[in-house]
Amino acid sequence: MPRQAPKMEKTLLANANPLTLMDAVELYVKSLRSKDSNTQQHLVGFVRWMGGEDRPVDAIQPSEIGEFGEQTMGSGTQAVERLQSVRKFLSYAKKKDLTNQNLAQHLRIRKGKRSVRNQGGDGPKAVEVTREGHTALVDEMEQRKAERGLLASEIRRAAADKDVRENAPLEAARERHGLNEARIRAIEAILKDARISDESRKNGSTVAMGAKVVLKDTRGEKTYTVVSAMEASPAEGKISDVSPLGKAIMGKAAGQSVEVKTPRGTTQYRIVKVSSS
Repeated sequence: MPRQAPKMEKTLLANANPLTLMDAVELYVKSLRSKDSNTQQHLVGFVRWMGGEDRPVDAIQPSEIGEFGEQTMGSGTQAVERLQSVRKFLSYAKKKDLTNQNLAQHLRIRKGKRSVRNQGGDGPKAVEVTREGHTALVDEMEQRKAERGLLASEIRRAAADKDVRENAPLEAARERHGLNEARIRAIEAILKDARISDESRKNGSTVAMGAKVVLKDTRGEKTYTVVSAMEASPAEGKISDVSPLGKAIMGKAAGQSVEVKTPRGTTQYRIVKVSSS
């Protein structure tokens, strides 16, 4: 004898109005034998990404599911767990005829590659950054995380237009959301392997990460700060330690000359001064 549908499920399915995405999520959560708060949080985030709780579940398109998977997938187990929760919900929705489409098949979950450390190697090389650069990355990540709510609100407002097929504001809002999430994941990956440069090496006598260097060539003198590649900004006088000029002056002292080969030719520099700040 088939299992009787819960009272809530009967009521929602009998309603003349289209079943909303949040209604479907509530049905699914109610059907779970064990209530997992993480699963509920993942699904609420999915609902927000899809435009809000009032959106009809049958209006979700396969392309949107694929886009959600691509933008959500990141390194680590949390992203995989998040997508698996959504995939199980989508399978439930199809099984219960809450949607006519098998959306779960469009949600591809790429398992993260095992770290080189776990394979017995030396592990990924630590990324050396200045203390100022590390602080700037942390601040940027916190700011971008704080923007998540605003971006989710933009998606909900844009999704209020039921014609999602030609909803340019919705696409733009989702793109901003995706770029923001991608940047957060990138910063998290950087900080995971980041190592703050050893301040003790900045003794002012030789060029090290974070040092300020006055260089002189045929055009005159200019001051540079040696930073990591991710902090480099030539317009602000910040040069990377792996750039041609950065590599040439690392470990050198005031009074020494270096020769730097670039696509524009070879330039001679003399190190005028090295300071720790």
